[in-house]
Amino acid sequence: MKKFLAAILTGIMLLSIAGCGKTGIQNAGDDSWVDADDDVEVYNYDDGTKLYEGKIGSKMQTAWFDFTVNSAYYTEDAIGGYTPSDGNVLVVVNITVKNTFQETIPMFDTDFQLQWGDDVDDAYAFPVATNEKILSDQLPEEYDLKVKETQTGVLVFEAPAGNEDFSLSFLEYYEDNTEGNLFFVYFTADEK
Repeated sequence: MKKFLAAILTGIMLLSIAGCGKTGIQNAGDDSWVDADDDVEVYNYDDGTKLYEGKIGSKMQTAWFDFTVNSAYYTEDAIGGYTPSDGNVLVVVNITVKNTFQETIPMFDTDFQLQWGDDVDDAYAFPVATNEKILSDQLPEEYDLKVKETQTGVLVFEAPAGNEDFSLSFLEYYEDNTEGNLFFVYFTADEK
């Protein structure tokens, strides 16, 4: 598990750029937002950062925004002209993101990563990159989230067929190259 988590952290760190230009951790050490009804588990790392694990419907509170995975499904079929590679499926995750920071924040679809299984080398994906949206409610590749603004939409990932259990993750990553807390939301996707 530690190897898998290290691989995930490395992958997220390299590509996650949410919070660029923001420094300081708004909620460091404060777990008052963790609500028993949300089924969020908290684990402390030796460096003072935390791992938060939730499920569909759990509100996760990062340094800049809250996010909730609302639902998820997978399909072997093409969506909006995008066809998964042989042996793969498309996983569609509906997510709500709300800015809780004091400024507009830049958001990127690659802020979030999908994981499955326990193969540390090839068990994650970032949203599929296309020139145009493949679903009308797909979150843009890049957008600004204004103060207190909420966006709900989908992220589309490509993953190997045969998986139904996934997690969506986000790592707080600061412009000074330090990492903050790590968030995982675990779910079983329905077939559509």
